[in-house]
Amino acid sequence: MRLVLATRNPGKVAELQARLGPLSVDLVSAADLGAPEVVEDADTLRGNADKKARALARHTGLPALADDTGLEVDALGGAPGVYSARFAGSDADDAANRHKLIADLHGVADRAARFRTVLVFVDRDGQALAFDGVCEGVITEGEVGDGGFGYDALFRPADGDGRTFAQMSTAEKNRISHRGRALDAFVAWLAGQDDRGA
Repeated sequence: MRLVLATRNPGKVAELQARLGPLSVDLVSAADLGAPEVVEDADTLRGNADKKARALARHTGLPALADDTGLEVDALGGAPGVYSARFAGSDADDAANRHKLIADLHGVADRAARFRTVLVFVDRDGQALAFDGVCEGVITEGEVGDGGFGYDALFRPADGDGRTFAQMSTAEKNRISHRGRALDAFVAWLAGQDDRGA
């Protein structure tokens, strides 16, 4: 099966291809097919992922896979959530978003948080399936680690060994991360489709 991924990041395509390769999936990126970028203006993670996957499937005529991820902080009422990428403003970068989060949590004892990823697959007929992945953890008081991206230097997963995501290798992070869990659910479903000859 040929599957188009709603990303322009070649690293993400390579990572997913490694996971999907044993299932005879040929993964291509939206950029490879000249697909336009989709504005993420839905008010839920699922809404954004669904919008991207449907637009990509319509544009390419291929099954499409898209995701959206948010960081939910209990003390902030679930914020930044769907607005994680633009928490410090529409033009903010990762560093500005991290600095805003540190400032907003200054002096706050409850630092419980979770990363949530919603992965949406849309088939050739426009049918959509969603796969969720959640990783519980806490927000550190300052940045720890040099790897990763986004909020990784501030997030210490509960299922980890005390390190932040930014201190882990990509392989270590993927074993316990929200995106890894959503992808595991998708891969299990896709393998089941192969077993049924679908």
